[in-house]
This record gives sequence, C-alpha cells and structure tokens, in this order.
Amino acid sequence: MATIGTFTSNGNGFNGTIKTLNLNVKAKIIRAERTSDKAPDFRVLAGNVEFGAAWQKTSKETERGYLSVKLDDPSFPAPIYATLIEVEGEEGLQLIWSRPNRD
Repeated sequence: MATIGTFTSNGNGFNGTIKTLNLNVKAKIIRAERTSDKAPDFRVLAGNVEFGAAWQKTSKETERGYLSVKLDDPSFPAPIYATLIEVEGEEGLQLIWSRPNRD
C-alpha cells in the first residue's frame, strides 16, 4: 500500500497531485454525467487530458465512502488502480495504490 496522491475537496470534485516514479502531475477529479449504471461518477484530468475515472463506493466493513480510481495512459504498462479516501490523522484525502494479489 502506497500513497501516490493527495487531494482536497472543492465542492464539485477534488484537486491535488499524483506522484509516482514516472508520474508527477497536478490533477483534478471532476463529477461526470453518468450515462449508465457502470459509467464512472468522476473523471480524472491532468490539465485538459483525461487519464482516469472514479466510481463512488461504500465500504461494507466500515460503511465509509471512498472513490475507486482507475488511471490509464498509453505510456503506462498497465492501468493503475487506487482508492481515494480520508485517512485518519492526515489532512485532505489520500490516493492509495496497492498491487492486486495474484493467487
């Protein structure tokens, strides 16, 4: 589990930064018009370039809300999956990445 971004709420979405070894961008997560049940609730943008989407979820265990985020770009070897959530003791929201288990 690694924090790859920090965001603050702006009323209609979130503003922040995403940093990895290969990525260092100012990003915004803006509410999207849903066209179907599977459509994302939010779009992830760096400037005017869309490079991800997010779905609003609720944890079954804690009943806390979070965003399930998918980032993708032709320069990535594979999509990045992360969770945008409030972390106790931290300001704002944290974008947390963890590698999926391959059992």
